[in-house]
Amino acid sequence: MINSDLINILLPALVAGLIVLGTHIPLGKQVLKRNIIFIDLAIAQIAALGAIMAELHHNEWTSEHWHWLLPIAFALGGALLISQLEKLVRHELEAFIGLLYVLAAVCGVLVLADSPHGDELLQSMLAGQILWTDWHDLLVPAIVSLALISLWIWFPPQRNATIFYLSFAVAITLSVQLVGVYLVFTSLIVPAVATSALTKYRTATAVIIGVLGYFLGLLISLLLDLPSGAAIVATLISVGLCCKVVIALYCDTATAPKN
Repeated sequence: MINSDLINILLPALVAGLIVLGTHIPLGKQVLKRNIIFIDLAIAQIAALGAIMAELHHNEWTSEHWHWLLPIAFALGGALLISQLEKLVRHELEAFIGLLYVLAAVCGVLVLADSPHGDELLQSMLAGQILWTDWHDLLVPAIVSLALISLWIWFPPQRNATIFYLSFAVAITLSVQLVGVYLVFTSLIVPAVATSALTKYRTATAVIIGVLGYFLGLLISLLLDLPSGAAIVATLISVGLCCKVVIALYCDTATAPKN
């Protein structure tokens, strides 16, 4: 039975998912178009490395905003590097992006090697803690996400590689802080891949897929007492695959020759 306490937990987490989807759905289309599928994993892992550094040295910072600023700085550096690699090694770009992901991941492991809470922090960065999101956590991501969407209206990222990579880095960093690396990748890729065959209502369908995945995943995690991030990832992928099959059948039926 879902009571008011469960709703109070569910709503902020669901809004966090909507904020993530608001930037990831348009970015996911660009990722597929540019054929750089693993860029979000690389940038997310680089941002997570920055978040780990900020967490380990939080007593040394003079500003409480460093837990946002340092991951963004790391992610922007990674995005600028990838934008330059796109010019230098275009045909091998995906391989280099994969190497950056692995490098950032092992750097995180090495940095946390002597930390007593290293495993816990690393797991938090990967799987996220979306179920424990409160309304205060959503203020900065909501404002920045709205700013990014407004920027894309005036300067579409498909027309400017620099804007794409820099805004991508900011969006991914905010999402990693909210939902973790696994959900960042899933939120970016699943709605885009599931709706890739559509020529009409693609964005609306992608939004429906994303919202259903987050809502059902959160509900399952609450009712069955399962890890929220993993439950949402599994549910979002399942919803995406089902929609992909339905869309494929619909497209085949729509394009079939009539006797």
